[in-house]
Amino acid sequence: MLLVDDHAIVRYGIRMMIGTVDDIDVTGEAGSAAEALCLLQEKSFDLALIDIELPDSSGLDFLKTLRKKHPGLIILMLSMHSEEIYAERSLKCGASGYLSKGCSIEVLISAIRKVAAGGRYASPELTEALVQSIGGKTLSSHTDLSDRELEVLKELAKGFSLTDIATKLQLSSNTISTYRVRVLDKLGLKGNAALTRYAIENRLLS
Repeated sequence: MLLVDDHAIVRYGIRMMIGTVDDIDVTGEAGSAAEALCLLQEKSFDLALIDIELPDSSGLDFLKTLRKKHPGLIILMLSMHSEEIYAERSLKCGASGYLSKGCSIEVLISAIRKVAAGGRYASPELTEALVQSIGGKTLSSHTDLSDRELEVLKELAKGFSLTDIATKLQLSSNTISTYRVRVLDKLGLKGNAALTRYAIENRLLS
């Protein structure tokens, strides 16, 4: 299994927990998307456990890249964010499951075994949320945002300027401004202060 997380202490903790079982082995570690791609070129992995927040790439963007370059790789996403923010998006982008970093070791091992066997992992809470979504009842308005719109929302809520966000995402300031207008319109909000309040209330900030 390939373990991808930018915090060495988190990788160490997960490796130690997984080391308590005989049927799961961590055979590679990476602290960034770039490092992970290099490892995947050097050796093969059946499964990858990936943090959704990486220093050089959005976890969702990286997930899409892996689906194109390594379609046979089983991917389990790991995040400190609540499931309602990224879980459905991750599954739609090709992940086999989504786990919160607050889950127990038993849940982690069970999820790894399930996806490794060809299944998909979803917690009972996520399953209920997906059922509600299919029935036309979404948990929050931000579930209607695109991946990029959600990313811009989070950066604006953190207080970054349009120029700062444009530089970080390698887009033009005009493009970021357009995303901002779309986000405000979709959420029915007015101004960055309202965006920040919305992000805090919906636990969108790490």
